Amino acid sequence: MKSHPTNLPDVIVIEPKKHGDDRGYFAETFRENWFREHVADVHFVQDNHSLSAETGTLRGLHFQTPPHAQGKLVRCIAGAIWDVAVDIRKGSPHYGQWAAAELTADNGHQLYIPPGFAHGFVTLVPATQVIYKCTDYYAPDCDAGLRWNDPDIALPWPLDGIAPTLSGKDETQPLLSGFDSPF
Repeated sequence: MKSHPTNLPDVIVIEPKKHGDDRGYFAETFRENWFREHVADVHFVQDNHSLSAETGTLRGLHFQTPPHAQGKLVRCIAGAIWDVAVDIRKGSPHYGQWAAAELTADNGHQLYIPPGFAHGFVTLVPATQVIYKCTDYYAPDCDAGLRWNDPDIALPWPLDGIAPTLSGKDETQPLLSGFDSPF
């Protein structure tokens, strides 16, 4: 595996090595000792899996507040996503800035997003499946988010002129300008 930094410290792209032949390929997608040495010294406790039926399904920007803040290791196992992390750590020189990566089933890349970042993605093709590991358990009372189209964050979502498919919750999340970060 290889790790590649993004423009935000601690947000890392991981590129598993694929060993291929005429049968297909094999790839090691996670190895705890490698991850702790090259990315972050964390322990994952929960895996999540989502299916988005349509192109333009947008999920985010989500995070969990302390004491159940989550780091995430995100991977697309079918289809393709544009995956994004937004720094929401008080006092960070990168506060409100974002990093993104295209994750596809073909490229096998993953994105590590530490606690203190909002996370979201949009599907680039139909029938996209995403799995991600979390460093803490889901806690409904700590579930929070920011508006996907916040003008202060100014994410260039690759929607190619289509309106995103959103949850009711994601349509009404608060803006960064009125947000008091718990991180």
